[in-house]
Amino acid sequence: MNSIRGEIPVTISSCRRLKTIDLYSNSIKGEIPCTLAQCSSLQSVILSSNNLQGSIPQQIGLLQSLSKLDSLQVLDLNHNNLSGYVPLAVYNISSLTYLGFAFNHLVGILPTNFGYTLPNIKELILAANQFDGPIPASLKNLQNLAILGLYQNKLSGEIPKSIGKLERLTELYFQENDLTGHIPASLAGCRSLLILNISCNRLHGSIPMELFSISTLSLALDLSYNKISGEIPSEIGRLISMNSLNVSNNQLSGEIPSTLGQCLLLDSLNMEVNLLNGSIPDTFISLRGITEMDLSRNNLSGIIPSFFETFSTLKILNLSFNDLEGPLPLGGIFANARNAFFIQGNSKMCATSPIQQLPLCVTSPPTRKKITYIVAVLVPLSTLLAVTLASVAIIILKRRKIKLPRNQSLKKFKNLSYADLFNATDGFSPNYLIGSGRFGLVYKGRFNSEIGSAAIKVFKPDQLGGPSNFLSECEALRNIRHRNLIKVISLCSTFDPTGNEFKALILKYMVNGNLECWLHPKDYGQSTSLLSLGSRIGIAVDIAAALDYLHCRCTPPLVHCDLKPSNVLLDDEMVACLSDFGLAKFLHPASSMGFKDSSSIAGPRGSVGYIAPEYGMGCKASIYGDIYSYGIILLEMITGKCPTDEMFKDGMNLRMFVESSLPHKIFEILEPDLTRFHEGVDGSQIMDGIKSCALHIANLGLNFSEISPRDRPTTEEAYAEILAIKEEFLTVCNRESWQSL
Repeated sequence: MNSIRGEIPVTISSCRRLKTIDLYSNSIKGEIPCTLAQCSSLQSVILSSNNLQGSIPQQIGLLQSLSKLDSLQVLDLNHNNLSGYVPLAVYNISSLTYLGFAFNHLVGILPTNFGYTLPNIKELILAANQFDGPIPASLKNLQNLAILGLYQNKLSGEIPKSIGKLERLTELYFQENDLTGHIPASLAGCRSLLILNISCNRLHGSIPMELFSISTLSLALDLSYNKISGEIPSEIGRLISMNSLNVSNNQLSGEIPSTLGQCLLLDSLNMEVNLLNGSIPDTFISLRGITEMDLSRNNLSGIIPSFFETFSTLKILNLSFNDLEGPLPLGGIFANARNAFFIQGNSKMCATSPIQQLPLCVTSPPTRKKITYIVAVLVPLSTLLAVTLASVAIIILKRRKIKLPRNQSLKKFKNLSYADLFNATDGFSPNYLIGSGRFGLVYKGRFNSEIGSAAIKVFKPDQLGGPSNFLSECEALRNIRHRNLIKVISLCSTFDPTGNEFKALILKYMVNGNLECWLHPKDYGQSTSLLSLGSRIGIAVDIAAALDYLHCRCTPPLVHCDLKPSNVLLDDEMVACLSDFGLAKFLHPASSMGFKDSSSIAGPRGSVGYIAPEYGMGCKASIYGDIYSYGIILLEMITGKCPTDEMFKDGMNLRMFVESSLPHKIFEILEPDLTRFHEGVDGSQIMDGIKSCALHIANLGLNFSEISPRDRPTTEEAYAEILAIKEEFLTVCNRESWQSL
């Protein structure tokens, strides 16, 4: 590892006695010279982690025929930009013990006979390319093979049953391909296996019990993201030395086997997103060394075992979205709400302490005190009922004499004068202007009172829909309150000195501006974005939390109708808040309290690029319109591309741009700053974690922005999905102890 630059000279052919070329991790560019084949004494060629491009020279395969007995044993071309087909002659270098082409752009089908032509191969690493076709059955003949890495390709078909004849195989990586069929029971023949990863394929059927007879299988077993069904065999308890087990995101059913508690060395357990039921096994008390456990999004019932409180090594515990009940334990990982434990989506759970952010548990009074208790409750209730009825009667009588004000939506807020706002903005000076929109201008105001700094949104009275937009926003904000919604401080509804109508809202000032200026910093005079993937995921969760509140917790539900990055504001801690409710609509007929919804405004609801397609066809506002806009924002957050970017023309749009790049070209469409945060970090799991999270966000964005509203998820489902990605990201951060992600 040095800083060598330039190209490999063609004159290298003169080095006839050269045995080793090791230029690992430099800045070598250009193509591999075909004259390299004339170095007839070469035993090892290591050119990995450079910037080599072009194709692999056909002449490389001649190295064996030109060499002496000490012929080529190592050919390492991993992590370059090589493309095209691998010359068949390369697969015929029978002396090779290591062959690595991983993380390039190579294509083609793996030769059906290379199990016969590489008899001495011990490590075969062809991962992260674009190889397609089936896995050759002739692999069974590679009897010296210890590590086989074919992951992140486009390989299809079934896993060959003959793979079980590789008795010396220690690591098998087939993940992220397009493999189908069943998991072959013959894998049990790989008696030396330490790691088996066949995740992210389309495998189906049940887990063969024979798989758990591999006593050496100890470092990792990953069957996640397939379509595996049936119950988990009780034989899983045989893997007593297993460190990491992942069977998540399948269709597994039945109860969690109690025998899993026999896997005493488990460090990580992932069983989320399945159909598992029953309670959490009592035998889990034996898993004292576990650091991560995810059982979320199943149908688990019963209580959370108290023994989790005693697990000193447990860092992440996810039990969310099950059917658990009873009190939340108080000790251990549960002692601090900031710890990485997740229990949302369990509606029957309760808390014994107010700090646990759950409904408090209700306890029944002792039986022997029941009569005293009833008397003590009924007497005050009877008195209270009598007083209440009398009060109601008085109110009814008074309402007959008092006429309601025309605009009750204004009554909620304290009214400031025009002079107050004039002085706070230095006469509405352009120097105080921080934003503008269709219906008004936004100034930063400085008040001498306890208000301090605030954002002042002045509505344009002469703009079509301006006055009704003001009333709409007042009505929308009057009765809603949430951490992720903009806070209204006051309002002003009066006339300016010239006699013109003047209306303004005074809002909490958000020091970090809006999401748009962070996603597109160059449009705001900044050179680069400082918004990491972790920050973007956090903001996405905040937006989803706000929508969940508006759509599912408000009565009646409220639809925002203009969701876009410029309407997502960020406070000093980068907490996101939705703003601009001028186009918002309650999902019920307009009340008699003077609120006129903005449906009379010409044109569809929302902003170009973010408007749900059905709005353009005259359909009524619905929560699925907001979900569509949210999906577009997610795609914009990971790509850095605005949906109205000039590149989107001739029928191409942001959604199609992302869809055409998944899953194998995800890094090509990512906002460059997302990966720039992690340059220089040595750890492939970090980049794998980033890729996985980004891929999930992209798929969510596509799912949320489906053309038909019927194909989009509900708000609760959307919130749960983005929470799951946050949990996955936290897991990556915790695993690598790298908090700058």
